[in-house]
Amino acid sequence: MPRRDAEPVPCLLELALLHPDPDDMDWLVPTSPQEVMTRLLRGVYDEISASQRRVGSAVAAFEWYAGLGGQASASSEGMAIRVLDGPSRIQAALDEATAACTTEVLTVQPGGIRREHELSEGLHRALALRGRGVRMRDLYNHVARHGQGLLNYLELMGDAVEARTLDEVIDRLILFDRTVAFIPANADRTMALELRHPGLVEYLVTVFERLWRLAIPLTAPLPDTGLEGISHREQSIAALLAEGHQDAVIAERLGISVRTCRAHIARLSETLGAASRTQLGVRIAQVGLDRPRASSSEAEVISVSGVPRVPGAPGVPGQESPTGR
Repeated sequence: MPRRDAEPVPCLLELALLHPDPDDMDWLVPTSPQEVMTRLLRGVYDEISASQRRVGSAVAAFEWYAGLGGQASASSEGMAIRVLDGPSRIQAALDEATAACTTEVLTVQPGGIRREHELSEGLHRALALRGRGVRMRDLYNHVARHGQGLLNYLELMGDAVEARTLDEVIDRLILFDRTVAFIPANADRTMALELRHPGLVEYLVTVFERLWRLAIPLTAPLPDTGLEGISHREQSIAALLAEGHQDAVIAERLGISVRTCRAHIARLSETLGAASRTQLGVRIAQVGLDRPRASSSEAEVISVSGVPRVPGAPGVPGQESPTGR
């Protein structure tokens, strides 16, 4: 076709759909479809080729790192800190540590009264340990004393398990043979840390032993508060109130529900004659509940009125014994 006829449609030349006739430059001839397609798709082809090369490099690098990962997995037992993600991995690691344990297991079990299903979940491990002569020591909150499930568990385990209680304990801790420890890694305990670093494990053993010396054997009664009408738990709540903690924090630290905590606070207010939380704080300080109590064997015991009295003297009429709750 003559060149002048193509001038109203310049894209035909721009896209090389037409090209000049070599024998007469005033005429244009069509380009073959295959040549046009090759030219138009050349840029796309170059991009695809570059992407394929990048994919190949990434695959090669991944395979190399995957080989390193296999070596790391093979030696995972020697890792100082291992993150266990998910209950199944945590359970598998605990079962493995239980099977390898030969001497001693130390545990801290926070959270108040232990439910039957919680105790039964780990019963098979405890029985296996007892069968191998492994000794176990467990720390609980004082409130765990009121759970029949724990008492049944300890009776079943016999002298293989020794249990003590404290007002407050640290978060969950399990130590096997003083060589490996397990602690929670998040609040809902869906992740855990397996610790094998000797320094870390020794530190946790020291923490446990110091708490153990402060704890009271489960078979021994809790000490008398020395205050008429105030139970040991109410004494603990009063001390935490004096530190400025909210009800929910106190309940969590003592292993009781918020509702139970508030009921104790109400009884404490009634016993101390406090009409408000502010007045309760003043009364707690007046009777000395904001600081460690002296032992009941000392000569002087303070009554709720703040007046010293001789041990063994009659209490305030109408008030129940501190051991009555």
